[in-house]
Amino acid sequence: MDSAELTTTIDMAMLELAPDESDTVQRSVSQMLDYFAVMAAAPVDGVEPTTHAFSTTNRTRPDTRNERSVADELLESAPDLEDRFIAIPNVL
Repeated sequence: MDSAELTTTIDMAMLELAPDESDTVQRSVSQMLDYFAVMAAAPVDGVEPTTHAFSTTNRTRPDTRNERSVADELLESAPDLEDRFIAIPNVL
């Protein structure tokens, strides 16, 4: 990333950097982009996406239809209702 791109990015992010910080940010961003290039070059063909970096399988449950309505039970125990909404007192 050249300094013009970095300056534009910093302006778009509405960051304020001291003059001595811009060199540090330039080096850090360059290191990150180099690392991203290394990651992009890693062979990932046949690797399935997961929800966690260390899991080999996703922790998901099958979609099942649930006949029980929790909403109705909650509404029955509410002290005050307005239509199908729980009414709460004004705070102000």
